[in-house]
Amino acid sequence: MTIDLAAASAFMAGHARVLDRRRFELLVGGGDPTAVLAALDAYRNPDGGYGWGLEPDLRSPESQPGAALHAFEALGDIGPVCAPQAVALCDWLASVSLPDGGLPFALPLTISAASAPWWQNAEPGSSLQITSITAAEALRVAAHDPAVAAHPWLDRAIHYCFEAIRRIEGQPFAYVLSFAIRFLDAVHDRYPDEAMELFRALAAHVPADGRVLVDGGTEEESLHPLDFSPRPGLPSRSLFTPEVIAADLDRLARLQQDDGGWIVDYAKISPAGALDWRGYTTVHAVQVLSEARRSPS
Repeated sequence: MTIDLAAASAFMAGHARVLDRRRFELLVGGGDPTAVLAALDAYRNPDGGYGWGLEPDLRSPESQPGAALHAFEALGDIGPVCAPQAVALCDWLASVSLPDGGLPFALPLTISAASAPWWQNAEPGSSLQITSITAAEALRVAAHDPAVAAHPWLDRAIHYCFEAIRRIEGQPFAYVLSFAIRFLDAVHDRYPDEAMELFRALAAHVPADGRVLVDGGTEEESLHPLDFSPRPGLPSRSLFTPEVIAADLDRLARLQQDDGGWIVDYAKISPAGALDWRGYTTVHAVQVLSEARRSPS
């Protein structure tokens, strides 16, 4: 599990957007939370939501649920610093949530150019896929921000996810399965009984090797154990043996390229989006591998 941080830093300087450069800087110990927040503000709209390609395959400028989860990622990175933007984002999410508490997969795009077809052609209604991962990232912020923890949008979203997970029949779509499990990890401290009940139900859908093909994705696109359980100490780690996790950490480390960055295996929609994903994925890979080194369990 060896990575070249110097090469990764050079890759970020030459290829990544400012937000991910600031997140990377903070991750490796030399950054400033206010600089991360300033970079994130470039994607913020007056309504309190985020757009403008913060979700790399969703280039339209209006605020979108798909961008909100990325905003919460950055707001989680700056903890224990709290930012008023986090509560404002919860307010915006409350304004676009549907009556059952779920979020739509996407709102209508004002500019469709360079956005992926799944964003352009999103089905109406609440989406467990987008609500669960957005709530999971919001719960990461809530761990240090009491205003987010107490926001009524978050609890409504949590209970929508509980009900939607209970209704799952058959093998879920790979990202629905992954994001639902990550949500249950995040909500476990808040609702341990409900989280464990639903976790046991979803565990039956995860193979022992953790590799789940993405239906409709590229030929190589699949999810792996670390996509279900990216951090040590999570309930989801019980899905995999230590040997499976160790092998997946080695797999992730080997994906570092000669230019110092990481790659993705999903469809490349636009030149800007493809490059943005590499910077984002490099930050994520270094996060996962660094946390594993600090706490390998």
